[in-house]
Amino acid sequence: MLIRREALERVGGIAAIRGELIDDCALARAVKQTGGRVWLGLSAGTRSTREYCSFAEIERMIARTAFTQLRHSTWLLAATVAGLAVTYLLGPALAIAAPPRAALLGAAAWLLMSASYWPALRFYGRALWWAPLLPAIAIFYTWATVHSAIDSRRGAGGMWKGRAQDGRAHVRL
Repeated sequence: MLIRREALERVGGIAAIRGELIDDCALARAVKQTGGRVWLGLSAGTRSTREYCSFAEIERMIARTAFTQLRHSTWLLAATVAGLAVTYLLGPALAIAAPPRAALLGAAAWLLMSASYWPALRFYGRALWWAPLLPAIAIFYTWATVHSAIDSRRGAGGMWKGRAQDGRAHVRL
């Protein structure tokens, strides 16, 4: 994340977000609240400083912050799970298990969903065969998000370097 010195000074510096679990989002919110602009975009020259080499590492990364991003709200969690199911699972479910006309619509939705993912796969140099796997990826992401809520409820939310970082380990209705 890059930020102009003036914008950082205007928000009160890094100290203004030191207690935040999702520091990049908190910094962007602070910049916008003080009249600054935020640009979120892709660049072929950008490199991550963290590499996630396994599904377990990716799951832990999602679970660390997902429920915090949902403001510890059970209602937002339920809406997110429902939204993921409708967006990524309904089409394939219809394509596989519905009567012919509905199956055709489900297959079309799955194909359009997959085709819309191709530009991102090309940009990141990934094989196009990942595109039809979006429903499986959504199931994985949904599990990690629910796992985040479970961890928060257990008092282990925001687990990072062996410590629970999320002091708001509660579920709000």
